[in-house]
Amino acid sequence: MMFRAPLEDYRFILRHVAGFDRDGGQSAAVDAETLDAILTGAGQLCDEGLAPLNRAGDLHPARLEDGIVHAPPGFAEGYRMIADGGWIGISAPPEYGGMGLPLALSAVVQEMMAGACLSLQLLPVLARGAIEAIARHASPDLRDLYLPRLVSGEWTATMNLTEPQAGSDLGAIRCRAEPQPDGTHAITGEKIFITWGDHDLAANIIHLVLARLPGAPAGAKGISLFLVPKHLPDADGNAAARNRVEAAGIERKLGIHGSPTCTMRYSGASGWLVGGGNGGLAAMFTMMNNARLGVGGQGIGLAEAACQQALAYARERVQGNRKGGTIIDHADVRRLILTMRAEIFAIRAIAIAASVAGDLAAAGDDGAAARVALLTPIVKAHGTDIATEVASAALQVHGGLGYIEDTGIAQLVRDARVLPIYEGTNGIQAMDLAGRKLADGGRAALALLDEVEAAARRAVLSDLAAPLLRAVANLREATRWMVGREDARDRFAGAAPYLRGFARVLGADCHLRAAEAAPGGAREHLARFFIAAILPEHQALLARARLGADVLFAHPVDEL
Repeated sequence: MMFRAPLEDYRFILRHVAGFDRDGGQSAAVDAETLDAILTGAGQLCDEGLAPLNRAGDLHPARLEDGIVHAPPGFAEGYRMIADGGWIGISAPPEYGGMGLPLALSAVVQEMMAGACLSLQLLPVLARGAIEAIARHASPDLRDLYLPRLVSGEWTATMNLTEPQAGSDLGAIRCRAEPQPDGTHAITGEKIFITWGDHDLAANIIHLVLARLPGAPAGAKGISLFLVPKHLPDADGNAAARNRVEAAGIERKLGIHGSPTCTMRYSGASGWLVGGGNGGLAAMFTMMNNARLGVGGQGIGLAEAACQQALAYARERVQGNRKGGTIIDHADVRRLILTMRAEIFAIRAIAIAASVAGDLAAAGDDGAAARVALLTPIVKAHGTDIATEVASAALQVHGGLGYIEDTGIAQLVRDARVLPIYEGTNGIQAMDLAGRKLADGGRAALALLDEVEAAARRAVLSDLAAPLLRAVANLREATRWMVGREDARDRFAGAAPYLRGFARVLGADCHLRAAEAAPGGAREHLARFFIAAILPEHQALLARARLGADVLFAHPVDEL
């Protein structure tokens, strides 16, 4: 399956749209030469090392045999290229072996890796979140032992949240943690849907597990986080005796066949508390928020791969009355390709802007911290929705051949479908945006809209700025309507269209900034298409957002 990392898009968005070199963050210290070297090196890894593995992972899925989970052929070599190149710890603290580079660069690298081979990329992206959670919440001893090995890729990591009776409701988990005389805890219970929960690619696997201490309060307030290694470290810190944790099974899934999704069984396994007792959600959300931005990036990367394949096919497929004409000249195919390109650029720019805000937040900017919190559900939900839509459109471009597995497009459609479910479904993301993220009275959202409006008013391309200004006014009105609702059901009923409408306005802002930075060429042409053909959707979306709950709950359940 062909894939080429879109390095020029990354360079352009970082410098001209997302404000990567803005003063105050780590990015200010990254010069153009360093940026180019990182992007070029990562692009070569993805194009030549990882992309050829994508099809193999689909055709030869991970398998569980005699208690051992075996990864697909070539994945071990691919993982070693990722680890040996230092790509896992690109933004990790230098004192533990990381590069200490900006989060924005890490996010870009993760996105292109996902476009090359999503099933394999899921493994290092989990380590990135675990590194941040352990660095922020674990004791110095745990940090010193585990972080260097996770940063180097010698060991890998997982998130263990979900249980059979507790999906998104983490307050319902039953996994137990019994204190032991040596200061450890015995972890007992079962977790399901654990990505890369077991495998044969690394010497050890570090599980971050949510469990309950004896006498813990009911619900989410009684959850603690524990570090549970597959192999217990010896006195020298090497993986030694097997801990009492095993993969009891792996799922047969719609897609991402190369990535083992495991049922994990803990039978009194030794674990170490991370953070305070009953403070597990705070520690886990460090990892989860990181993962939500990461999943959004995975969606963008997969959409890029699907678009590239559709475009290549459309340029080659001869069909129609005109001699030698290819389907790229058909109006509907042109519409599909342009829509894919415009959508990908918009959400990619939003995601990179969120990562830039994360770097500024890490430097102590409170406004940037509120900004990245606001953008996180938008990046996760809209990025993964766009992945499913672009993959489906790419299949449509292929016509009947797209429905045939040999083309590889069907794999991308299947792989994309899990992303809107990962790390809190997109409905949960929308409720988070309309609920918690507006709990400040809409201050962070309105501040962002003020910036979008100010930039549009400064724009030279006033004919593009005018519809964006009208859209900003509409979104500001919808945001104030959301803030004014006393019944949370009114917000939640319109949360999904509100999030998508918000993304439409932010996407138009990103396209306008791109057109202003590179007028008269491809950037402006794509911006004109997005603003003329896609931005108008915000009107219907925001109208639906303000309908309230009555329109949904007027129908009795037995009428549905």
